[in-house]
Amino acid sequence: MSNYIRRLLPFFSGLFLLTLIAMVFFFNPAWLPSFGEKKASKVEPEMQQVASQQPDSLPTVSSSDWNLILVNRTYPTEVNPPKLATVEDIELDSRIEQATKDFLAAIRQIEPEETLISGYRSKENQTELYNEAVEAAELEGLSREEAEALVRHQIQVPGASEHQTGLALDISVPSGQSDELAEQISALAPDYGFILRYPKDKSEITGVDFENWHYRYVGKESARYIVDHQLVLEEYIELLKKAGQ
Repeated sequence: MSNYIRRLLPFFSGLFLLTLIAMVFFFNPAWLPSFGEKKASKVEPEMQQVASQQPDSLPTVSSSDWNLILVNRTYPTEVNPPKLATVEDIELDSRIEQATKDFLAAIRQIEPEETLISGYRSKENQTELYNEAVEAAELEGLSREEAEALVRHQIQVPGASEHQTGLALDISVPSGQSDELAEQISALAPDYGFILRYPKDKSEITGVDFENWHYRYVGKESARYIVDHQLVLEEYIELLKKAGQ
């Protein structure tokens, strides 16, 4: 055997070995590394994470529904309930009569002394209440302008009060509502279609300071969505409108 062929023997031996290995893998695909599976296992959790971050679908309601009417200083109203009902001497929109009774019964399982303090108020009643509060602030030494600025964080100006719709209720114990008790009540509220209308840290949006006694009827679906997503009615209505609802 020539020296040239001897020098090529290692090359041919290596080539033969590589060919043999390739044939083994070709005819036995199960021996191949599971590159595709590893890639899929990495992508799948990422897709699941993205899906989990998608917002919940909005309830199938319209921002123009009677129970979602938005009333505040930006959106004053002349609307009055089409029909009033009376629950424990408090007038309210007749369409929420049963929901109010059920909500009140549930609340009294927590605190028997809970009472309906206020419901429907006409624009005239609101005007009287507002003026009395302003006058009382003036008696404390505030100017008319200062008195009105103070009162507007506590009492809506005439035409801007939800009480005029008959869909708002003030519920409290006679001695005043503790925040701890209010938290328990607000947790129950969505089950009956109500929300705590003026929660903490939202006064810049609502224009009203925290009130742990003021509840608003919006319907069960909307109430649950609002509470679960920590919204106020203004934010919820904006979402509905952006979605074309």
